[in-house]
Amino acid sequence: MDFNFTEEQTMIRDSLSRLIREQYDFDTRRKVVASKDGWRPEMWAQFAELGLLMAPFSEEDGGLGGGPIDAMVVMEEFGKGLVVEPYLPSVVCGGGFLKRGSDAQKAEHLAGIMSGEQIFAFAYAEPRGRYNLADLETTATKDGAGFKINGHKAVVIGAPWATHFVVTARTSGARRDAKGVTVFVVAKDASGVSTRDYPTVDGRRASEVYFEDVSVGADAVIGEVDNGLPLVELVTDEAIAALCAEACGAMKIAHEMTVEYSRNRKQFGVAIGKFQVLQHRMVDMFMEHEQSVSMTYMATLKLDEDDVTRKKAASAAKVRIGQGGRFVGQQAIQIHGGMGMTDEMAVGHYFKRLTMIDAEFGNVDHHLKRYTELSAVDLPIAAE
Repeated sequence: MDFNFTEEQTMIRDSLSRLIREQYDFDTRRKVVASKDGWRPEMWAQFAELGLLMAPFSEEDGGLGGGPIDAMVVMEEFGKGLVVEPYLPSVVCGGGFLKRGSDAQKAEHLAGIMSGEQIFAFAYAEPRGRYNLADLETTATKDGAGFKINGHKAVVIGAPWATHFVVTARTSGARRDAKGVTVFVVAKDASGVSTRDYPTVDGRRASEVYFEDVSVGADAVIGEVDNGLPLVELVTDEAIAALCAEACGAMKIAHEMTVEYSRNRKQFGVAIGKFQVLQHRMVDMFMEHEQSVSMTYMATLKLDEDDVTRKKAASAAKVRIGQGGRFVGQQAIQIHGGMGMTDEMAVGHYFKRLTMIDAEFGNVDHHLKRYTELSAVDLPIAAE
């Protein structure tokens, strides 16, 4: 299997790496995160100019003809710089839904996503949902030819900057039924939509989003009414693969920072990097990162496989990333000592982001359970 990037992917990676190195240093990021807006629209515009927002979309949709591998390349570089701009919610999630929408929906939204003029947030999580994508108390009831949406979505990443939401709601069935889930496009400025914005522990921004008798037309439905869960699971697995790539970038920098610190920090007149026990730990950190990269590649390449294969690959990668990210982050902090958790030290911010990545779209325990259940489906039935 060929793991080499194309010339275009290499060019995107190199250009983005240079941009982050020159304009997204740690001190600049700290100021941006602490600002009122919490992001830089001008940086988002530069991402659009570089073609990053177009990279994962097909040429037929007006993109650069890329796919999940292109998103993986971008997200890994974003992980290295702890980029807070909403690439995952808008391009990977929002774009992931809309490129599978109707021709009218593509015409209305895809060009805006690729130009950066429209920003989407994925409103799927609910206070009592606990990673179950079908566990929905948000409802969409028939209202003439359209629907009225009522409910509350929690921790909607990127919502403070969004112009639109992709919203999951129950249109039929009981609260946790697989059948009866429908996906909608909702404008943020629609009547009845309200938000409560706040910063997250890793420096991003999120919102609690409330829908009160929000009227949408039938043309707001993405996919099939009552049968949206398979599409939600597909886009979520694509988001997991991209998120794993971001974690790989963050792990790489956390490891490199730790190695560099160990060369300069002296104890008893000797650089602590000379101590064999710390050398072993840093080798273990390197191995955790390399294994995570391999699992991320595997999950990304299997996104086009059948449902069971795709889901197993995504869950396996998410488990590996969760465990590896925790190990790398904890060891980086311990080797840096207490100062590693101060706001002035970059390594603590990488640890926070890796910790949050573990919780997004299902933590280690959730995906271990999911992988086990999916593996049971593949087991041969013993003859009686």
